[in-house]
Amino acid sequence: MTAETSQTLDRGLRVLKLLADTDHGLTVTELSNKLGVNRTVVYRLLATLEQHALVRRDLGGRARVGLGVLRLGRQVHPLVREAALPALRSLAEDIGATAHLTLVDGADALAVAVVEPTWTDYHVAYRAGFRHSLDRGAAGKAILAARQGNHAEPGYTLTHGELEAGASGAAAALVGVTGIEGSVGVVMLADAVPERVGPRVVDAAREVADALR
Repeated sequence: MTAETSQTLDRGLRVLKLLADTDHGLTVTELSNKLGVNRTVVYRLLATLEQHALVRRDLGGRARVGLGVLRLGRQVHPLVREAALPALRSLAEDIGATAHLTLVDGADALAVAVVEPTWTDYHVAYRAGFRHSLDRGAAGKAILAARQGNHAEPGYTLTHGELEAGASGAAAALVGVTGIEGSVGVVMLADAVPERVGPRVVDAAREVADALR
């Protein structure tokens, strides 16, 4: 901590991060141990966070992230979308296919930004707001692969016909972006994805990740 920072705010943010990393919540004692502060401090932090709906406590006294975090999170998508658009436009124009940025939303993959090429006679209609399970489609599967693989050297995932008959997809996960889990990809009407598309998608994912850091 430095003279310019707030210890109380720092502790409150640490509480939120700890709660975000658990599915079953944490007790006051558990938070006290993890933070290295006494229970009275934790009670005060939780009471303040509860007033803003950022934390909720169940009947058993376990604290969890509150619904107020969702209201803050909704404002993140427009910022992420704006940062990603230049790379998506370049990708769509270069490949001649619909490019998209997809983020994890619970157990789903949610398209938050979509750019269609301007010069093709036809392309796949893919809309922002479209969602599907993470285990279907290139966008979701790329995210799942990144969870299990080498995060330093992202690869790409190819699929065909999993979300739309006759359509193929390629996607690469975002790597090294704190607090955001997602992928960049393209979808096209083709029986197979051309060889150059995979590496190009990886490059676009790196560009988006750099813009978000």
